[in-house]
Amino acid sequence: MREVDLAALETALADGAPVIDVRERDEFVQVRVPGVTLIPMSEFVARVEEIPSADTVYVICAVGGRSLQVADYLSGRGVNAVSVAGGTDAWQRSGRPVESGA
Repeated sequence: MREVDLAALETALADGAPVIDVRERDEFVQVRVPGVTLIPMSEFVARVEEIPSADTVYVICAVGGRSLQVADYLSGRGVNAVSVAGGTDAWQRSGRPVESGA
């Protein structure tokens, strides 16, 4: 399983790569990395067809546990998926920009 750091995520976002946030809706509304797409882990299997086709799909959660599970699931389906180490919490702690609200 591959994990990427925050710098890799920052580059991926700038390049327009898909980033899937698998936290639950209430977490997403509180704080999120700008430009991510919400597909909560609790809905993921039912919504997996919404994952865009791309060279690499980035998966983020709060700290990295859920995103590792989802990235592993996607990899098993033939998708090149990577988890963001440290997740949204690390992104926010690093002082990078965040969004909030619905």
